Amino acid sequence: MKTGLFFGSFNPIHIGHLSIAQYLLNETDLKKIRFIVSPHNPLKPKSELLDAELRLDMVRLSIADHPDFEVSDIEFGLPLPSYTAQTLDALKPGNKDKYAIIMGSDTLQGLPGWKNPERILEYHIIVYKRSKTFKNPYEGHPNITVLDTPLLDISGSKIRQMLKEKKEIKYLVRDEIINLLKFI
Repeated sequence: MKTGLFFGSFNPIHIGHLSIAQYLLNETDLKKIRFIVSPHNPLKPKSELLDAELRLDMVRLSIADHPDFEVSDIEFGLPLPSYTAQTLDALKPGNKDKYAIIMGSDTLQGLPGWKNPERILEYHIIVYKRSKTFKNPYEGHPNITVLDTPLLDISGSKIRQMLKEKKEIKYLVRDEIINLLKFI
């Protein structure tokens, strides 16, 4: 059984993340999606991140009713900032065939600048498009599959901006977490 590893800050988790995860279950050989919450992504200023425990709780609440979604706090026990290669090493490195990494096309474009990208490229990587224009820096790589996924222009930064401007976020995040976000 293959599990998709969906890494992210989930700052906050939104319906775009959930829609992509469900799409991948429907259209690939993945049987489960594991949302791996990163307490501190080295590519994001820590000051822009909501509390790590709050983000973890929001993911738990958002996926609680889905039997094929699970959440992982593995990065909470690893040195910070969180590096994907370190996390993969902590996930039983001999089980590469059991996992596929899920990432957006924008993330794949930045992968050459990551810490130890060659270790990440040992895994099957399923890429969902974040824009219509996408240049794959690993064109033809045997471990990378780019899917023609639905494009949803939703991001955590847009949601946080909407909250600052006192705009409604209903239908962008699950109802279970709206009240948690209104107090940030």
